[in-house]
Parts: sequence; C-alpha cells; structure tokens
Amino acid sequence: MKIVLDGMGGDNAPEAIVKGAVEAAALIKDDIYIVGRREEIEAELNKTRFKGKNIKIVDAREVITMEDSPVKAIRRKTESSMVIGLTMVRDGQGDIFISGGNTGALVVGARMILGRIEGIDRPALASIYPCLGGEPSLLVDAGASSEAKAQNLLESGLMGSIYMEKVWGRENPRVGLVNLGTEESKGTSVIKDAYQKLKASPVNFVGNVEARELPVGACEVIVCDGFVGNVILKLTEGVAWNILKLIRNKMMKNIKNKLAALMMRSDLNAMKKEFDYEEYGGAPILGINGPVIKIHGSSGANAVKNAILKGIPYSRENVVEIIRQSMLDLEEIIEKDEEE
Repeated sequence: MKIVLDGMGGDNAPEAIVKGAVEAAALIKDDIYIVGRREEIEAELNKTRFKGKNIKIVDAREVITMEDSPVKAIRRKTESSMVIGLTMVRDGQGDIFISGGNTGALVVGARMILGRIEGIDRPALASIYPCLGGEPSLLVDAGASSEAKAQNLLESGLMGSIYMEKVWGRENPRVGLVNLGTEESKGTSVIKDAYQKLKASPVNFVGNVEARELPVGACEVIVCDGFVGNVILKLTEGVAWNILKLIRNKMMKNIKNKLAALMMRSDLNAMKKEFDYEEYGGAPILGINGPVIKIHGSSGANAVKNAILKGIPYSRENVVEIIRQSMLDLEEIIEKDEEE
C-alpha cells in the first residue's frame, strides 16, 4: 500500500509531517510518500535519524497556502504538494492522500482531480466527534458545504454509516439527523424532507437528535449541513478545553487541591485525551473517487501518525467502492418506489 502525505500542508509542516511519518513507519510495512520541497523534507528526515526504507520523497516545488483561493490555487499551482499528491492517487501511484493544508483547496482539488462518485451530488467532510466516556461518533458534514439539500443529507448519512462500519468497526451504526427537536414535525422543509428520505433508506436511522444529546453518544453518525457541523465541532472543542482549563486552575489553587490533582492525574489525562483531535487521526472527504483525509491545520506528529494508521483501513476496506455500489443500490430502490 502507498500512503501519500502532503509534506507542505499545515502550520507545522514539514517538521510535524515528517515526524508523524517516521512514527507511523515504525508500526507499518506500507510505503509512505512525502510530497514537498525535497531539501526541506530531507533536512527534517535527517533530524529524526530515520534508518528505514519505507519513507520516500516526491519533489514538489509549489505550496498552496491557507490564504490562497481554493479554485485558483488548484488550477494554477499544478506543481504544488497538494495537486501532485492528489494526482498520484488518481493515477494509481498512491492509495490514499492525507493533507493538513487549505481545507477549501483540498475539497476543490479532490473534486476536480479525483472526481465525485456517481450519484453523489456534494462530497462531505466527516469528522470524528468525541463522546463523554464512550466511543466517538462521526459528524457529517463538518464543513465541506455550508448549505445542503435533503438529498445531500441522505448521502451523508449513507456514507457516514459505511465509513463507521468499515473503518471504525461499528456494526449497524445509528444515524441521527441534527434538529432543534426530536419530533418528526420539527425543523425546516429541508430537514423534514431529509428525515423522510433517511427513514426510507437502508441506514439505521434513529430520527432527529438535539445538539445537547451529541456529547453523550446519541448516535454513531451525526448528519447535518457543513455550517451547522462546523459550529458544533468548534463549540464543543471550545467548551471542552475551557472546562479542562478551569479544572486545572482550580486544582492549582492551594496545596490541598494540588495533592488531589496528583491523585487524579491519570483520570484528568484520560479526560483530556478523549477530546484531543490528534488521537482520532483526520477527517475523510467522503463521496470522492479516492480516499482523501484532511487533518487539522495545527496537527502535530501524533495526529499525522494516527491519520496514517486510520487511513490504512479506509483504503484497504474499499470504502470508496462500497459507497459507489451503495449509491447504485439506493438509486434502484428509489426508481422502484417511483414506479410503484
């Protein structure tokens, strides 16, 4: 298997990308291709004293920055690490592409270079959503499209269900639709339509879910448009880290609290780990003709390593092909219902 990394994508590139690749390379036998400015990547690789043979460098002279216009960047910076990496996957020279670069450019590039799966109107960004004291959920869409039609929400539910089952091993995952109430009659016309479509689909649809239920694991697959999804993610992240900060400040207030903090250190570290995005790898762009994973722009080596490790089953379990076949099956069901 050939894993392709955007060596120049992200705030901490190429240092964190190289370190994460080295950590992952020690755990797997697959080849890792780091795409970017050769001299910079070689310099970082030399710092790690890596002696293995499963990391290779692909030279790319241009870099797509966070300030670049997505469409213009993909069209004009053809020698960038992102464009070359996506092209490698398209041409069969790579099995999966992972990038911490410009999200908009990555989504646009994936659509333009790899193309959409037939039957998918809009690809979706699927992000792992941490749950208190339990296994995480998958939130789809996390920001690829700020607006969505009912059909797009149906596609997100179907793709998310397949991903959770094949990559995370969650059998028959529950799919919930984010709404302002659990009643079937609640929500906008788009949400009501999406409810009926999901209800009639093959997924394990559990109905509407309210935002307050998400942190306690209301469902395994959370369906919403990209605007709502991005707000949910950032609000949850902000609340979680501020609560942890408040607890830390309280624990450091006096000697008694400091002693209690020492006794609770392992529990506090476990709580922090539950909400650390670096532990979950990256967010797949579902609906594209090839496995593509977006990692956080500020990812460190640990996030890069985990994205590589989670990316392996994404490719090996043929998730893209399963989604493609599922969309064909769904179209047949819809056509049959319309004929009846």
